[in-house]
Amino acid sequence: QVQLVESGGGLVQSGGSLRLSCAASGTAIVLSPMGWYRQAPGKQRELVASIESDDSINYADSVKGRFTISRGNARNTVYLQMNALKREDTAVYYCAANRLGADYWGQGTQVTVSS
Repeated sequence: QVQLVESGGGLVQSGGSLRLSCAASGTAIVLSPMGWYRQAPGKQRELVASIESDDSINYADSVKGRFTISRGNARNTVYLQMNALKREDTAVYYCAANRLGADYWGQGTQVTVSS
């Protein structure tokens, strides 16, 4: 069973930075795509960024130029570097991955940006 574990969330002031990490276990197959979603209170879950096995990347317009997604050297790890954070980035961030057509989700990590 594939399991995704996120880390790196927390409280940061507006304009600050955080780095989220996600590590997958339970599979030897390269997961693709891997990515990050977020869900703010009262809002739908939305895609933040995703990365394919060929390293092609997709970003939400709201984070372009501020967030960077990357794969780690270890298999099935992914990072999200978040710079110039805004209050509207406050949400629970979820790591997600696809394996042979099945979607997997992490438990989520809270990111709170204060003014």
